[in-house]
Amino acid sequence: MLKAGMILGERYEIVGRIGSGGMADVYKAKDHKLNRFVAVKVMKPEFREDGTFITKFKREAQAAAGLANPNIVNVFDVGEDQGNYYIVMELVEGITLKEYIAKKGKLSVREATSIAIQVCMGLSAAHAQGIVHRDVKPQNIIISTDGKVKVTDFGIARAASSNTISANAMGSVHYSSPEQVRGGFSDARSDIYSLGITLYEMVTGRVPFDGETTVAIAIKHLQDEMEPPSKYTPDLPYSLEQIIYKCTQKSVDRRYQSMNDVIGDLKHSLIEPNGHFVALTPLSDHAQTVMVSPAERAAIRANDTDAQTKGTGEKSYSSTVAAQKGYEEPAVPERDEDEDDGDDYDDDDEGISSKLEKAMTIGGFIVGALIICVLIYFIGKAAGIFKFGSTASQATDSTVSAAVSEATSSVTASDANLVETPKIVGLTEETAQTTAAAMGLGIKYMGEKASEDYPAGTIMSQDPAEGTKVQKNTTITYYRSSGPSTVAIPAVTNESLTDAQAALTDAGFTNITVTKASSTSVAVGNVISVSPDVGQKVDTTTQVTLTVSTGSPSAEKVTVDSYTGLSKDTAVAACEKLGLIVTTDTGSSDIVGEGEVMKQSIEKGTQVTVGTEITLTINTPGAANSTASSGSTSSKASSASTTSTASAASQEVWSTDSKLGAPSNYTGGAYRLVLEQTVDGEKTDTTVSEGDSITFPYELKCNGASGVSSGTIILYELSDGEYVSRVSWPVTFTKAS
Repeated sequence: MLKAGMILGERYEIVGRIGSGGMADVYKAKDHKLNRFVAVKVMKPEFREDGTFITKFKREAQAAAGLANPNIVNVFDVGEDQGNYYIVMELVEGITLKEYIAKKGKLSVREATSIAIQVCMGLSAAHAQGIVHRDVKPQNIIISTDGKVKVTDFGIARAASSNTISANAMGSVHYSSPEQVRGGFSDARSDIYSLGITLYEMVTGRVPFDGETTVAIAIKHLQDEMEPPSKYTPDLPYSLEQIIYKCTQKSVDRRYQSMNDVIGDLKHSLIEPNGHFVALTPLSDHAQTVMVSPAERAAIRANDTDAQTKGTGEKSYSSTVAAQKGYEEPAVPERDEDEDDGDDYDDDDEGISSKLEKAMTIGGFIVGALIICVLIYFIGKAAGIFKFGSTASQATDSTVSAAVSEATSSVTASDANLVETPKIVGLTEETAQTTAAAMGLGIKYMGEKASEDYPAGTIMSQDPAEGTKVQKNTTITYYRSSGPSTVAIPAVTNESLTDAQAALTDAGFTNITVTKASSTSVAVGNVISVSPDVGQKVDTTTQVTLTVSTGSPSAEKVTVDSYTGLSKDTAVAACEKLGLIVTTDTGSSDIVGEGEVMKQSIEKGTQVTVGTEITLTINTPGAANSTASSGSTSSKASSASTTSTASAASQEVWSTDSKLGAPSNYTGGAYRLVLEQTVDGEKTDTTVSEGDSITFPYELKCNGASGVSSGTIILYELSDGEYVSRVSWPVTFTKAS
C-alpha cells in the first residue's frame, strides 16, 4: 500500500487511500503538472507479478484511455513506477451504485431506469469503439454528487479474464454472463447480461443468483432460472421486468443485440410502463440442429467404447463436442454388457432409427407413384386416350369439385383472419388508438418528425399503409408530426414592440431579442426592421432580432408617470404616447387587480429621453387576492400619512398578512425572501425567510418597520453559487390593534 506523500511518475502525489477492489487499490492524488486532483488505481502485488496480465492490462487500459463520454470515468494516463503499475483517472466525487443500493435498500423504478439508461449510454460508446467492459457491476458504477452516472474499470476485466476465479472475484461472479463463467467467447452482449443482473439488483435490492462459493454461483448462472423480480417488488412494471428477462437470457442470441436497443426499450418503459413492446424470442427459434461430422461420430464411438472398457467414468469426447457446440449432452442410459449391440442401437446414436428411415423411404415412393398416376390420367384424358362411362366421369368430377371446394374453404378461413389497415395518418394518437382497436389492431409510437403537411401532434406516417391486408393483432407503427420545421417571419415592421413580440410568439418563435436604433421616419417604440427578414422561412428556434426606433437623436425629455394599478393596455398606450419603448414582465401581487401593472422599472416623476426603455410588470392570472385600484390608491394615501409620523410611533407593531403567487421564473431552488423598505429616507433590507425551496402560493406573515405602511418583498434564488433576484411583490403593512 502506498503512503501519503509518495510521488508516482514524478507527477502524481498520493494524498490518501479512498478505496480498494479485488485487483487494485485506489488513491486520491494531486497532479502537479496540471494542478488538479485525480484518482490513481494501483495494481495489487499478486497481479504485478504476472507478466501476461501486465501486458494485457497496459493494452486494454490504453484502449480505454481513448474513450470520451460523459457516462464513462475518463482515463488520463497509464504508467509504471518502481514496479507499481497504475492508471490515472478522473476523480469523481460520489458513491458507488453498490453503496447506494445498500443505503436505500432498493431503488424506485424511475430512478433505476434513469441510472440504467446512463450506464447503457456509456457502454454503448465503448462498444462503438470495439471495447467490451466484461465486468459490469454496481461496484464499477459511480453516482457523482451532481447525479451523473459514470462507468469505470474499463480494460481490467479483459486482462483478468485469463486468471482463475478466486475469492476476490466473488463480487464479479454474481454479475458474470454464462459464457464468461464457462470460459467461452464474450462480447458486447455479455455486458448486456451483466447490466440486466445489475438492474435486477437495483429494483429488488438483491442479486438473482447467490451461493456460498463462486463455483456454486457460476453453476446457477449456467443452469438455474432466476426468480421473477416482481416477487420482491410487486409493483414492478411489466415492461421493465420483461427488459430484465431479455437482458439476462442464457443464450446470447435471445438477448438484446446492442445497448441502443436496451436504451430504446428503457425509455419506452417510462412512457408505457405496462406495455407489451419487449420482444422475447421463443426458445424454438434457437433449437437448431447441431451437425456432427462422420469423423466426430467415429471419435465419439471410439471414446464411448474406451470409457466402457476402462470403466473410468471420464468425460467422453461427445461431452467435449457438446460443450464446444454450445449445448449440453443429454444423459444416455447405461446398458447391460449382455445387451444386444445391434443396428438399432447404432442408429439411435445417430439420431434416426433404420426402421423409421425405411418407412420414410417407402412412403416417399408411394407418394411419388400416386403423383405420376394422376398426371398420366389427366394428360391421357386431355388427349382422348382414356374414355370412361358417364358414371365414372361424374364420380371423377365430383371428387375434383370436392377437392377444389375444400381448398377454397381453407383459403376463405385464412382470409377471415385478415383485416385492412385503417388510415390513421392525420389523426391524433388517441383517435388512432380507438380506430385501430376497432379493427383488432394495435399501434406503436416510433418517434417524431417535422412535417409541413400535418399539424403538430397528429400522425404523419404509418406502416403498413392504409388498405394493406394484415393479420389481426398486427401492430401499426407510426411517426408523430412535430409541426413545420420552418415558419415564415410575420410582418412586424412599423408595429409597436409589444405587438411585434406577440406576433412572433404566436408564430412559434421562442428566441426574440431587441436592439435599439434612432430613426426619423419610424415612430418611437415601433419596429424599424426584423432579422431574419419578413417572409423568410426559418426554424422556430432561430434567434429573431427586432430593431426598435428611439426617435431622432435630439429627442426631447419626458416625465414618467405612475402606471401602477392601470390595465396593461392602458399603461402601454400611455408610455408609448410619451415615446417610451415598452417591455413587459409578469409577476404576482395581492395589491393590484389581475392584468394590471404592479411595478414599473422607472419611478414616477423621473425625466428620461424619448426612446428610453421602460419595463412594466403585469399581475398574472393565479394571484390569490385581487385588490381594486381604488384600494391601492387608499393604501398609498395611508402610507403617506403614516410615514410622516413614523418617528412618533417607533414602538408600534406594523405587520402584513399577504399571499404571494407563483412566479414564472422560479425553478425550485434554495431561496431567500427579503423585505425592502424605506425608513427615514434610507432603504433597509431584512431577510424574512430562507430555505431549500419554497411552495406557492406562499402565506407571508411578517412585521415591518414601525410606522411604515408599505414595502417590497423580493425573491432571490440560489444559482451558480449566487442569489439572483427572481421577482418582487409590493406589500402593505397595518398597525396592530
